Amino acid sequence: MPDPGSRPARVEDVHELATGMPHVTVVDGTADNPVYQVGGKSFIFFRNPRPDAVDPRTGERYTDVIVFWVESEADKQSLVQDESSPFFTTAHFNGHRSVLLRASRIGELSRQELAEVIQDAWLSRASARRGAQWRAGLGG
Repeated sequence: MPDPGSRPARVEDVHELATGMPHVTVVDGTADNPVYQVGGKSFIFFRNPRPDAVDPRTGERYTDVIVFWVESEADKQSLVQDESSPFFTTAHFNGHRSVLLRASRIGELSRQELAEVIQDAWLSRASARRGAQWRAGLGG
């Protein structure tokens, strides 16, 4: 039987995995887009079309951008500098510990890879106590 974590990720997985993390609340962002928070701090949100994220061929604004927090600038760079990675950033996010992902490219990640990105996003925003408790529950 194939590992369900190895199948291509889907947008529905973002919602399922994010709400599966402890102490998560979901608030409505602009245009009723979900914003996932831990301890009142956002760690994932679905972004409205903005002028800084556009199709280079058509100039059309991307309508499907998801923002994930990362632990550090080094983590961000490791995701966005890899040419094969679907993650990207824009000048608007310079100095912001987050990466962007178009929902239309989410299937380039496995469900397990997406789970790791979401867990890392949660850990980057959760309190040290909550992060330690969660890690202890994983045995690590």
